[in-house]
Amino acid sequence: MHRLLEPAIERAHSAGAPAPNVPLPLLVTGIAGVAGYNAFHYFRERYPGQVIGIRQRDNFRLTGDGVVACDAEDPERLTELFAEHRFRAVLDCAGNCALKACELDPDLAWRINVEGVRNLLSAIRSQGPQDEPIRLVHLSIDLVFSDNRHGRHVETDPTDPVTAYGRTMVAAEKLLLAEMPEACTLRISLPMGVSFNGHAGAIDWIQSRFAKGRKATLYFDEFRTPTYTDCLNELCETVLSYDRLQEPLSGLFHAGAPSALSLFEIAQVINRVGGYDPHLLMGCPRLHAGPIPPRAGNVAMDSSKLVRALGYDPFDPWPLDAAHVPQDRLWHYRRDDFAGSPELLAEVLYENPRRRGKR
Repeated sequence: MHRLLEPAIERAHSAGAPAPNVPLPLLVTGIAGVAGYNAFHYFRERYPGQVIGIRQRDNFRLTGDGVVACDAEDPERLTELFAEHRFRAVLDCAGNCALKACELDPDLAWRINVEGVRNLLSAIRSQGPQDEPIRLVHLSIDLVFSDNRHGRHVETDPTDPVTAYGRTMVAAEKLLLAEMPEACTLRISLPMGVSFNGHAGAIDWIQSRFAKGRKATLYFDEFRTPTYTDCLNELCETVLSYDRLQEPLSGLFHAGAPSALSLFEIAQVINRVGGYDPHLLMGCPRLHAGPIPPRAGNVAMDSSKLVRALGYDPFDPWPLDAAHVPQDRLWHYRRDDFAGSPELLAEVLYENPRRRGKR
């Protein structure tokens, strides 16, 4: 387990949180991604011995208790896993989100992001009739949009992705709606948490460059609604559970935090809170980016439909402290008496301070 995951998980258990009715055993797919990695460890600690996570066979570095190698493109292996473990719920975090790789090899993106979902549905159906249907929660992405509303996208907005990745995620959403309408799809934005290899996540990648004294260039005009993985984990637990809601959520919901930030602003937060050299952060409009991959604009999401369905807002803003929110493009240069550090960054950006000991 990543060392930064341990304190938050330990606090959750020490708080004596009641166990919700998540159908078990639970399968978490795509544990190489930030959302899947954090969810896998969260659920493993919540339900010991009842959670399996799968990663691609060629990802040899990702190992540990409950980790199983299984390619999304391998329906036979998926079916074997379902027969072996008799899963009652699936949190599907899988998908190839490498924008450039998907653009250069759209067939590979289709096999993983679309055929992977088709194979998962086939494995679920292989279980045959059950007393209760297998609960499936699928994570999609805000990059199914471009910039056609200048942000604050709602679920009924037409999708218009500019990347192969976004197009395959739209296709996966449609496939799921057609073949398993009782499932729930959550469109997420940037999940802010640790990654298994220390550089795959948004925070990890930006911080790793600053820590090595290397410059990072981010876009002024690509806006997202980043979320703490602490909040996302709890949301997934609620949506997977039968006893938290009057009836299980089905269909499509946006799951982004209340505050929208540009990629440049996100990097400003990491730079200042982490105490790194402000001269290492560069910014530019997305039009100055190379042609591959194309960049989306303001894809910030409006998650009020989810809030209404739950009866509360599951997300705090990232970052939680308003003092850590950039005010202008030179904000990260102004340190005054503020002393940032990697330790502070771990405490307030990787983790949601409000969730400490809450449950």
